[in-house]
Amino acid sequence: MLELLSDRFDAIFSRLRGRGRLSAADIDDTLGQIRTALLDADVNLDVVEALTERIRAEALDEQISRAINPAQQVVKIVLAELTATLGGRPLKIAYASKPPTVVLLAGLQGTGKTTNAAKLARWFKAQGRNPLLVGADLQRPAAVEQLRTLGEQIGVTVFSRPSSPVKAARASLKEAARTGRDVVIVDTAGRLAVDAEMMDQVGRISAAVEPDYTFLAVDAMTGQDAVRTAAAFDRALALDGVILTKLDGDARGGAALSVAEVLGKPIAFASTGERLEDFEAFHPDRLASRILGMGDVETLIEKAETAFEAEEAEEAAARLLEGTFTFDDFLDQLRQIQGLGSLKNLMAMVPGMNRQFKDAEIDDSRLARVTGMIHSMTPRERAAPEVIDASRRRRIAAGSGCRPADVKSLVEQFKQMRTMMKGLGGLGSKGPLGRPAKGRKPPGGGRRSGGRVGAPGGRTTTGGRSSGGRTTPKGPAPIPPLSLPGLESGDFRR
Repeated sequence: MLELLSDRFDAIFSRLRGRGRLSAADIDDTLGQIRTALLDADVNLDVVEALTERIRAEALDEQISRAINPAQQVVKIVLAELTATLGGRPLKIAYASKPPTVVLLAGLQGTGKTTNAAKLARWFKAQGRNPLLVGADLQRPAAVEQLRTLGEQIGVTVFSRPSSPVKAARASLKEAARTGRDVVIVDTAGRLAVDAEMMDQVGRISAAVEPDYTFLAVDAMTGQDAVRTAAAFDRALALDGVILTKLDGDARGGAALSVAEVLGKPIAFASTGERLEDFEAFHPDRLASRILGMGDVETLIEKAETAFEAEEAEEAAARLLEGTFTFDDFLDQLRQIQGLGSLKNLMAMVPGMNRQFKDAEIDDSRLARVTGMIHSMTPRERAAPEVIDASRRRRIAAGSGCRPADVKSLVEQFKQMRTMMKGLGGLGSKGPLGRPAKGRKPPGGGRRSGGRVGAPGGRTTTGGRSSGGRTTPKGPAPIPPLSLPGLESGDFRR
């Protein structure tokens, strides 16, 4: 997502980091590069001019020129101004005092409008709401059937009537009241381009349902065309916000960086993948941070909190440190990781990770290879991988479509990880999750020596001599990564 723009900003700031002081000429040169990068990303010209002027005014401040690290101050200014350009703050949904809250979704064909209607319904359901999807697109063949299929996947009812879009939308309010639905999402018909007939129809639907929110689905890959389309819909419907779709594609960033400032309307949601789960409330500061290569740790944490059950994670961590962690436990962890979304999107949220693997082709099917190997094991083999010999490896490989060497590598690395984590869990007679057990002191009365850790048998050596007890260095103990077959950095296709 927005990789080209992110790479350009990274190159611009890399040139600044080696300079002790920034002159007015340095700032002008940097702003010229930023301007070029934004225009190449198809950002609206007025937006580019306004953004660079705001950055210039802040960067030329006398305090910035005197800063110890002025380059960092410039990055901070660019981050703040990009956030403002993207809308400043996220849109907070306010629900109608008398349900249902009505959401009207409009857009052109090909923007993913119907799919995002289902994604929006799933999002409302996750907020504890009881949504109803309304198929008011009676023009496109099978549009209502597509919506019904998507509704079944997320457990949301779809309402529609073949009479007319306006009548179907109006009747949906009565249906929502009858069935106790507190959110109604109306999917309207789109066209290949803005025309009078489409605007007339969506206008009459809007008048019939009097929506609390009117959102426009905008294709993030269309640049300034998306801004012109959004302006036309806003004149007809008075939009409340925008849903950016296809942010996982080859989006140059023009739509994302232009629509909020040009329209004066917020970006409400963003679709970041093909799955119904790949949909989130839009946070301007987080996207600005990702554009500048700083990652998005907050979104990653939110995804993890949603996917991982805290109690299960605590129990799994305890088993890991006790040395009783099994392949079944590991399989559960893999399922939860896959529930977070694509690996490429996840790595883009980790600061610096996207830059490290920017040329790597990361295929999510690689996790499926590991999952397949574990599924091909018997219950005994999952619980006790030490019983897996050569003949068992051949059987597992045949059942999972992998090589016996892949199975051997997975099993050996798993056993090494389990052994080493068990050793870490025993440091200083610690309890579960590595915390010191109450009332206990580390061996040796808590004293530390200057020895090194890692001698055979868990001994500490100093100058080649063995000494009794273990030594725990300051700071957290290093945890070796589990490098899975097919997931090593050298195995990425470049």
